[in-house]
Amino acid sequence: MTEERLFLRSDTIIEPLVDRFYAQLYTLAPVTGAMYLTFRQIPMLESYLQTPDWHFSGSRDPKFRGGFFVGIEGQRKGEVEALLAAIRRDRADIIRFAQAIAEAEEIVREEATGYDLRPLYPKLPPELAGLVEVAYDTGNVASLHFLEPLVYQSKAYAEDRQSVQLSVESGIERPFVMSTPRLPSPDVLELAIPFRHPGIEELFRSRIRPTTLAALREALELGDAQAAQLSRLLVAEPGLAADRHVAAGARIRYLGHACLLLQTPEVSILTDPFISADTSATGRYTYDDLPDHIDYVLITHGHSDHLVSETLLQLRGRVGTFVVPRSSRGNLCDPSPALFLKCLGLPVIEVDDFDEVAFPGGKIVATPFFGEHADLDIRAKATYWIRLGGKSVYVGADSSGLDPVLYRYVRRHLGPVDIAFLGMECDGAPMNWKYQPLFTKPIPKKMSETRKLSGSNAEQASAIVTELGAQEVYIYAMGEESWLGHVMATSYNEDSYQLQQIAEFEEWCSRKGVKSGHLLDRAEWHWS
Repeated sequence: MTEERLFLRSDTIIEPLVDRFYAQLYTLAPVTGAMYLTFRQIPMLESYLQTPDWHFSGSRDPKFRGGFFVGIEGQRKGEVEALLAAIRRDRADIIRFAQAIAEAEEIVREEATGYDLRPLYPKLPPELAGLVEVAYDTGNVASLHFLEPLVYQSKAYAEDRQSVQLSVESGIERPFVMSTPRLPSPDVLELAIPFRHPGIEELFRSRIRPTTLAALREALELGDAQAAQLSRLLVAEPGLAADRHVAAGARIRYLGHACLLLQTPEVSILTDPFISADTSATGRYTYDDLPDHIDYVLITHGHSDHLVSETLLQLRGRVGTFVVPRSSRGNLCDPSPALFLKCLGLPVIEVDDFDEVAFPGGKIVATPFFGEHADLDIRAKATYWIRLGGKSVYVGADSSGLDPVLYRYVRRHLGPVDIAFLGMECDGAPMNWKYQPLFTKPIPKKMSETRKLSGSNAEQASAIVTELGAQEVYIYAMGEESWLGHVMATSYNEDSYQLQQIAEFEEWCSRKGVKSGHLLDRAEWHWS
């Protein structure tokens, strides 16, 4: 075993898996994870086994991009059969937990009629004992409220479901993460370890600090064959960019999608990190461009393109604090991002609206986030107002201008905004696409189609900018970057409504004297 000092390759990627499906907030958190496994992933695998060729061809058809087609060749059907059998055998407790939730919700719907709820508790399935409270809202509608920290301590959460795959970014789009489980592959290093395993931190810290193969082998508990595979991910020299730090003034870099890096000599802040590992491509920032230490990572909400588990794991050991919005503490559809991040082994604090986090020369303020969640009662969402280098920056994520008066209050409380960043995915996916596994009473397609995961349209974005008093505004790319198709699975053309709305908004900005732009891949702003 060589003692040569080595670095992790810049183009190394990690895919965190739960029962071989890509890990996201809704598939890892135990309540929603049980529902996803039972009511989406198992039926999807069953459907695949009935018609594997149809699934595979559907997964490769651009018309069905983002659909629930398992992208595995038919000759590997036996491996999918084995995976499904293992899930049914090894996850029986989790499947039963999801079924118990469905049974309990039916009991509540039928029997919680506005009167005393105490007689209902003995009727609830035993799997939920001590983990739920039944409560009315002020409209006399009852629902289950989960004690989520306790559910993480129950049979519904099992770390042996977790594993990771390590490989090199090929530049070829990976299969869609919501539909296709990751089977073993000769060019992929498989590690059956939980996400909080300290070896993962040691591995990704070696991007900036040299280590040895022997040290990583010990940290990750590897056998001979695995160590040989890992050696292919190590190189003698790091790929770190010379300008990754700021010596003076302030700088914002756009790294793609909704990811911003805000820097001064005193602080670095990263928002919704979703970062390319394809160092062979040009015209984008990659992990090589990140500073060695990041003081704060801000998460706006739990959708899989903003809370990106594979990126977060690669930041282990390099971040001082992850800042996340506080959830509603109990709603089935609103799992806690903070508990999720703790499972990844990350340091985290929760914030409510207008909570402040101070740092030398500025502060971060959590501000309200409207809409984009299909009208569901999801509280774990925040935008951020950041004072940095003498300027105020508004990080708007996918917040919708449903009621522009909100932004008047934000301005009144915090002052006008110098630079705003907004999402304008104004015709998002229908509710069932994301949330169907959580509904124990099916939602009609027609109803689902009216409740979309949509951000602002041109009119709403114009109202936000007006109320914030923003002098500059930039619109995030909406999944247009080629390297994030495995998560976004979006497709646009010049006639797409979303792009037309962005053009209309930019025309409005031009008339009003507001500097604007539609971002793609990378951009940079400096001031002193």
